[in-house]
Amino acid sequence: MLVFRRTPLLVAIVSICVLPSVAAAESSYVYCDNGLRCVITPCPSNSALELATGKIIKGVAIDIEELPQQDKALDLSDKLYAGKVVVVGSIENRTQTLDGKQYTLPWLVATGIERASRDSERGHCSAH
Repeated sequence: MLVFRRTPLLVAIVSICVLPSVAAAESSYVYCDNGLRCVITPCPSNSALELATGKIIKGVAIDIEELPQQDKALDLSDKLYAGKVVVVGSIENRTQTLDGKQYTLPWLVATGIERASRDSERGHCSAH
């Protein structure tokens, strides 16, 4: 007779295999140009302030493809550059090839525009 004992490792493996994958939680961010310039890639010239934690994610790019059409219709390039809007979304790491080398870089995947940002939230921006 074969007896299986529940071990923490076995339970963990089964849990990982059975549980559905969970998407990154959405948060609110102020994305903007941070004033840094460089001559080699990747260039960390943009950053995002996560409002819930106060963490600044440096060198982040933004993906606005998931925004609703009414948000895309706004003049976003200037507003994003200067950090004038609070964007709802999540940070995901994406692999890119730049100058023949692969880099894993953070991307802010924006899913909505929450509101106008406050002056205090734009402190990490160069063009505020």
